[in-house]
Amino acid sequence: MPMTLDQVVAETRQWPPSQVAELVDRLATELQPEGEVEAAWRAETRRRVAEIESGQVEGIPGEVVSNRVRQIVGR
Repeated sequence: MPMTLDQVVAETRQWPPSQVAELVDRLATELQPEGEVEAAWRAETRRRVAEIESGQVEGIPGEVVSNRVRQIVGR
């Protein structure tokens, strides 16, 4: 007899967080129609490039971003 949802939840509460995260990732991946995420990222990338090319948004040089990250993490 298959486990109930409550049994699954009770069981996974005893697992290490890394295993729970892997389970969630696997389930999310299986429930996501193939290619949907990739298509969404392509659309987002096109939108952002169009904003930069039109002058609506100004890009930040990679060196500036890297320096900001170093300041935030204290390196």
